[in-house]
Amino acid sequence: MKPGMKPAMKPAMKRAMKSASLRWQLSLWLLLPLLGLLALDAWLTDRRAMAAAHEAFDRTLAASLKAMREGISLRDGRVEVEVPYLALEVFDAEAGSRIYYEIRDETGATITGYPALPMPTQPVRALYRTQFYDAAYRGEPVRMAAMPLPLHDVRSARTQLVWVLVAETTEPRAQLAKHILMGSLLQELMLVSLALAIVWFGVRRGLRPLHRLSEAMSARGPDDLQPLDAATLPVETQPLVNAVNQYVARLQRMVEGRKRFFADAAHQLKTPLAIIQAESELALRERDVAGAQAHLARLNGSVQQAAKEVEQLLSLSRLEPDSGYAPTLHRLQLGTLAQAVALDWAPLARRDGVDLGFEADVVEAGDAQDEIDGQPELLQELLGNLIDNAVRYAGAGSMVTVRMRGTRLQVEDNGPGIAPQDREAVFQRFYRGEASAARAGSGLGLSIVREIARLHGAAVVLGDTPGGGLTVALHFPPAGGQGQGEGKTA
Repeated sequence: MKPGMKPAMKPAMKRAMKSASLRWQLSLWLLLPLLGLLALDAWLTDRRAMAAAHEAFDRTLAASLKAMREGISLRDGRVEVEVPYLALEVFDAEAGSRIYYEIRDETGATITGYPALPMPTQPVRALYRTQFYDAAYRGEPVRMAAMPLPLHDVRSARTQLVWVLVAETTEPRAQLAKHILMGSLLQELMLVSLALAIVWFGVRRGLRPLHRLSEAMSARGPDDLQPLDAATLPVETQPLVNAVNQYVARLQRMVEGRKRFFADAAHQLKTPLAIIQAESELALRERDVAGAQAHLARLNGSVQQAAKEVEQLLSLSRLEPDSGYAPTLHRLQLGTLAQAVALDWAPLARRDGVDLGFEADVVEAGDAQDEIDGQPELLQELLGNLIDNAVRYAGAGSMVTVRMRGTRLQVEDNGPGIAPQDREAVFQRFYRGEASAARAGSGLGLSIVREIARLHGAAVVLGDTPGGGLTVALHFPPAGGQGQGEGKTA
């Protein structure tokens, strides 16, 4: 292994762990809770097993106490004990256990047996009743059985209380509890393993539709952007398929938009580039300075026209709904912005012989009736396109007026106008009606206006100017009202 390989493998191992298969993840998430449940069940089983062992062996202790009780009597004030062999014989079969017994009088003195066996910690509930409890004797844990036994002497009519105690070491009980526990654990481990195998097989079968979906996606060509068919897939996978189809649809619209952009660029730039090439060749062959300057002037005009068309194409491509562009809106005064744009365009309009004016309602200081939420750069572009169209198509000697009424913006001219049947079509890219066929223009201005208006939730309306001409009106929602949305066109 090369010296630099080990550090390079660590990120790969982390990525592999993060990208573990769904089967492994499901198995792991199932295994951990099952192991926790298995540990809890083992603890509960151990307690149940020890309780069962105590119950079984306590019966033997109780039988031994009963047999010993038969051999205890009181005669002439003396306690006589005859421990039958059968009382202790039952313990011989318990391998590894040791038996202790004691009979003591009511003063605590040992009458017979092993002295100092532990007494019950609980108070005596009833005579002749066996009490079972755990204790320690000679450093070993023992299980105790104790019985308070009253003895009656018929001759002397005396009664004396004695205690019968039997103790057994707990090795057999622990062995029995361990045997029960191990048997239960083995059975449960087998069931857990079987459950995991069933889950593994079930998940593998359940993931087959995803594998088919993955294979179907991998088999597609680079240009195949058709939606996936979710009819044969489980219901649980349909949200994933729908999300993939939505993404593919957006991707298809983006690809189509890019193709449309390249086609539009080729369509729009072909003529200016041809003019540029022709004028430059003519200027190179021209020997007269004045003639060369005329060619260069026309070449410069074509360059400016091409630059403007490229700018409009890029702007329209950025503003289209499928581009995903979302403007950052700020509160602004539409009247102030419109007045500034009109002043910027006034010299260009005067150069073309057009009278460009601006009118607005009288607004008092602090009045916010013309405030909207918008992006200044886009609104400047929108109004610039409207003024440019009005100046270009109205012609020399015409009048163009930018008028503000609250949040309603109007651009009026007294030019030839647009026929009512063409007013919807002019919003399409590159559309040029009969009135504008002879004038230079890209046919993109109103398309850009519509997209900017849509991003601001505005409505665009084309109408007639009183006395002749075209009026373009835009209705913007007031500040704090409708945000970004779909504007209406008419």
